[in-house]
Amino acid sequence: MKKYINREISWLRFNERVNEISFDSEVPILERLNFISIAASNLDEFFSVRVAGLIEQTKLDPHKKSYDGLTANEQLLQVDEFTKNLISKQNKSFEKIEKELKKHKIYIVRNKFLKKHISKINKFFDDEIESILTPITVDSTHPLPFIPNLCLSLIAKIKHNKNQQQYISVVRISDLKQRFFKINDAIGTYFYPIEEIIIFQLKKIFPDFQIQDTNLFRVIRDSDLDVLEEADDLIREFKKLVRERKRGEVIRLDVQKKLNHDFKKLITDELNVSDNEIFEYEDLLGFDQLSEVYGNIQNKKLNYKKFKPRFPERIKDYGGDCFSAIKKKDLLIHHPFESFDVVVSFLQQAARDPQVIAIKQTLYRTSDQSPIIDALVKAAENGKSVTAVVELKARFDEEKNLQWAENLEKAGVQVVYGFMDLKIHAKVSMVIRREKNKLNHYIHFGTGNYHPQTAKVYTDLSFFTCDPDLANDASKLFHYMSSYNLSKNYKRISYSPINLREKLYSHIDHEIELAKRSKPANIWIKMNNLVDQKIIDKLYMASQAGVKITCLIRGICCLIPGAKGLSENIQVISIVGRFLEHSRIVCFGKGKPLPHKESKIYISSADWMSRNFDRRVETLVPIDNKTVHEQILFQIMNTAINDNANAWMLKSDGYYKKINKKGPGSINSHKYFMINPSLSGRGSALRKVQKIIKKS
Repeated sequence: MKKYINREISWLRFNERVNEISFDSEVPILERLNFISIAASNLDEFFSVRVAGLIEQTKLDPHKKSYDGLTANEQLLQVDEFTKNLISKQNKSFEKIEKELKKHKIYIVRNKFLKKHISKINKFFDDEIESILTPITVDSTHPLPFIPNLCLSLIAKIKHNKNQQQYISVVRISDLKQRFFKINDAIGTYFYPIEEIIIFQLKKIFPDFQIQDTNLFRVIRDSDLDVLEEADDLIREFKKLVRERKRGEVIRLDVQKKLNHDFKKLITDELNVSDNEIFEYEDLLGFDQLSEVYGNIQNKKLNYKKFKPRFPERIKDYGGDCFSAIKKKDLLIHHPFESFDVVVSFLQQAARDPQVIAIKQTLYRTSDQSPIIDALVKAAENGKSVTAVVELKARFDEEKNLQWAENLEKAGVQVVYGFMDLKIHAKVSMVIRREKNKLNHYIHFGTGNYHPQTAKVYTDLSFFTCDPDLANDASKLFHYMSSYNLSKNYKRISYSPINLREKLYSHIDHEIELAKRSKPANIWIKMNNLVDQKIIDKLYMASQAGVKITCLIRGICCLIPGAKGLSENIQVISIVGRFLEHSRIVCFGKGKPLPHKESKIYISSADWMSRNFDRRVETLVPIDNKTVHEQILFQIMNTAINDNANAWMLKSDGYYKKINKKGPGSINSHKYFMINPSLSGRGSALRKVQKIIKKS
């Protein structure tokens, strides 16, 4: 019996679900265009990291098998077949969306330029493009120029007017840092791809040549980092590796279907690309850059209806004083439905409060102009002790993190770079405040990053508390991250790599024992990915014992649900919609049917993957406050599990089926959370909200 779904195929199926939204006629047309862009960007990253890893494995250990029994070569064959099918769907979706955009007078123009726009296009080329371009003619002394990762390039066959000599020249389009030229007129909005403008103006670039043929291609390179554990200077090593990433091996070549044989042979020979690494698009390459079109149109009718995230009324009741509100009672913020400004305000208040002695903060990812970084800098400038634990190994953010670290150190912040062999993925912030000759600790635990921009689209939880036990545990965790001072004497928090796995095992084992005694036995799980083989096997054991398990897994799920004799009591649901599901929550019934006020609830920074259990520093935080407990269980989890508008059900054959309830009885969890305020931030309105939840 097959026990596991292949990780790479599971991820591709997730991205297929993302792309499927681009076909949904009930989604506004510009949002559908954006979902093509999101799926394309996801696919690029998948190739540059995961596929690159499989290719490396074929060279180092070709006979090694994944735990679902496939060699790297076998996985690559499946990935290539699946990707070609996905790209075909993207081509069809884009073609359909482009036709619909024309009905709204939005045009992505190729080939035939409008005469009335020619003068503007000519001026744009002369002023903004021509001097930046560097055409390289390929011959025996000039090889194909280096093409960076994700770089779109133009290849042209040219013939000299006098000596009739033929040449091939290559121009890197992506050097321009812009993909579309926008023109508004009385008729509509027009987007001219930069590459089409360059093709249109090639005679200016090659005045003494005939242009015989042109085409476009785009490369994806291996972009994963391989850090040497023995590197003496971690920062210097990372700076070197970030530079080298741009020169990684080509693992995918995107081309137009009309690519001629001569061009194809030259490109594949020069870049050392095999036929199975070539992927064809109808004409437009780089669907990820359609986000530029999406971001340059202002039309309320063509986008999701805007909503303003709520700021918790309980903090307003205390005049915006975060510390007073948290001291009164634990508080849970549900992003993006409630504003990330709460987290920013918490740190900004700490930075300027004369009673605050110290701030400690983990940083895995944050925005370019980060108010979090600004608050830490301001706190240090105000004479407070500030410690920032910066993770240099946050994939694709290494360069940014290095810059943060340098800026923080210049301001007087004590920067800790963590471990060589462990990523610090925990999301913890601690403010130490002197109150009546006593130090009180205010803690923020998050399921997502300290990133104000992603907090607008990622569903995450921010938990604020001044509970002494949790504060003591958080303090010990910071000591561990800064000094390797290993302590197992934690009162309530569990953390990787020390005891998080064991804590989960103990709860699952308890549910198994309850099931064996014919007691109610239930587990609810919500996270991004479920991959770890050991914990999947543990869930299979629980299912076989009679434990009822519901998994909300947005992305990769290697567990097979509903298989006879293996996982009949497990169901897996994936919610893919307007917002990106990102919060990690685990609920154990403890002898009561879920949802129940006596169940055990945790929030976590960790998905259930081997890396999160064994190679990262992660937190598993218990929720014991009555109101927060009720909010997570009855409001967040219960609503998500009953979502039948954004949900897909994973079947035992590994495929997903859309649960597509229309009309009365349809439950869209994202819309519900946009409308209904959360429990812990409401105060006087709490009873009214509870009635709404019970009716839903």
